Amino acid sequence: MSLLLNCQSLSKSFGVRSLFKNISLSLDDADRTGLIGPNGSGKSTLLKIMAGQEHADGGEITTRRNLRLGYLPQADRFAAGSTVQSVVLEALHGEALDDHAKDVKVQIQLGRMGFEEPAKAAESLSGGWRKRLALARELVCEPDLLLLDEPTNHLDLEGILWLEKLLANANFAFLLVSHDRYFLEAATNRIVELNATYPDGFLSINGTYSDFLDKREEFLVAQSAQQRALASKVRREVEWLRRGAKARTTKAKGRIQQAGQMMEDLAELKVRNADAGSVQVDFAATGRQTRKLLTAKDVSKTLGERLLFEHLNLVLSPGMRLGLLGPNGSGKSTLIKLLAKKAEPDSGKIWRADDLKVVIFDQGRQHLDLSLTLRQALSPSGDSMIYRGQPMHVSGWAKRFLFKQEQLDMPLSSLSGGEQSRVLIANMMTLPADLLILDEPTNDLDIPSLEVLEESLADFPGALMLVTHDRFMLDRISTEILALDGKGGCRTFASVIQWQTSTEDAEAATAKEQKAARLAATLQSAAPTSLAPKRLTWNEQRELEKMEEVILQAEEHLHAQQKLMEDPKVLADHMKLRDVCKQVDEAQVRVQSLYDRWQMLEARKK
Repeated sequence: MSLLLNCQSLSKSFGVRSLFKNISLSLDDADRTGLIGPNGSGKSTLLKIMAGQEHADGGEITTRRNLRLGYLPQADRFAAGSTVQSVVLEALHGEALDDHAKDVKVQIQLGRMGFEEPAKAAESLSGGWRKRLALARELVCEPDLLLLDEPTNHLDLEGILWLEKLLANANFAFLLVSHDRYFLEAATNRIVELNATYPDGFLSINGTYSDFLDKREEFLVAQSAQQRALASKVRREVEWLRRGAKARTTKAKGRIQQAGQMMEDLAELKVRNADAGSVQVDFAATGRQTRKLLTAKDVSKTLGERLLFEHLNLVLSPGMRLGLLGPNGSGKSTLIKLLAKKAEPDSGKIWRADDLKVVIFDQGRQHLDLSLTLRQALSPSGDSMIYRGQPMHVSGWAKRFLFKQEQLDMPLSSLSGGEQSRVLIANMMTLPADLLILDEPTNDLDIPSLEVLEESLADFPGALMLVTHDRFMLDRISTEILALDGKGGCRTFASVIQWQTSTEDAEAATAKEQKAARLAATLQSAAPTSLAPKRLTWNEQRELEKMEEVILQAEEHLHAQQKLMEDPKVLADHMKLRDVCKQVDEAQVRVQSLYDRWQMLEARKK
């Protein structure tokens, strides 16, 4: 392993607020590191410091000589008037390559990322494709180390799965910030958590995210036990001091000094263990006993001339938790509007229970007035608010969501995205609901908050519709999955894994049908021979019967070799690339010769 980047004693504060201090962390060329931590712990800031986008207050960073470092920020920004191709080409400015070599690199990179229209305006891309373009801009420079800040933002579930595969085959090291637990499990081999809970300000565990959870639990249990043991020692020392012990001897002086140090250590432990707390979330239900809260029968909806879904049927009852899946633009937000009576279906019928109370978590946060202070947003009527029929002071309510007293008079515009999400959740908790609709509630929430949110949703007695790309939450919470395919279809599944398997099977079946169609088209276009054909021998007849299967196998082999040409590890090794190119040529010749042979045998059969 080769060391790529080393951070020594990094510290960073904003005003009086300390994000982290004395962080020492190194990254080598085998690292596939996931960086996690509570909102406000400084994850994005640490990445910016590593990328040279921001300065640390203290400490230093050293890198390997000639290190190629890439950085993918949360926001995807492109120059006005840029096209897909020009964005990636601009990244090669200053590279020691001629124009032709640059164009070839750009075309290869765009092909690997799935772009089919290089001349398309970058500003016209959807959020998911903007993220792909920003990633292509970094990858075309062939980084040794890539820093990614929330790379799954704006990607739909299919996009996240695509990114997982890309990183799984990466020939570079990376450090990524993410709260997607399945993504962390699949893409990383090391987890680092920034958190004041730990003595060094962070905990680093080699292994998967599952391994990290096991090791972290062991550490926190040991730290709690350490606090209890130290508290017992401090009590004994305090009793000794209270008996009037005086520093008349060197030994007594030492014991008094030791007691003071123990008290300081205990205070620090208490603070660290207290920082392990998380948001307290508990949604209120109306207690309605109606068996059917909402029923949709044969519902269809179009957007312009595009069919979103048709023949959609569902029944929402108390205790049902429906996960809603689908690519961006498939109609998930439109379906929410239909259920919330903010839009009407083109056909079909939706029945709702009398006085049905629907509460919606809005992913765009349009319902937050960012000019309000946190105090006003949490308690509009004064310093007290009512929760479950009981008055509660706004400072206690804010503390429940991990807000500090000094934040109460700050405007919402100064809060992070995760903190704004917690404000929305706090407001939702005060509203009794029969049906909770959560549209991307996981955006910007840290993992501890996600875990508590999951527990609360699992206990919610009403009906729930959950729209999220967080597969871990969907699998844990949902009793049923409704998947929209973006082409008008809708199906229900028992789990995300079942949906994923079904999708992969359908894609494989489609690919096989396309291959068979190409074979049939080739046969139909074959010109009959003008010479009187000889009759087929018995062996030739057997050969013809198996020819379609042989050609399909040869095409699959050719496709596999072509995929190898796109593998970053192959592209980085010119010897491997030369061998793979030779095998592709041989496979193409083999496929063509089989087609020619099939045409000849078919012609003779006639």
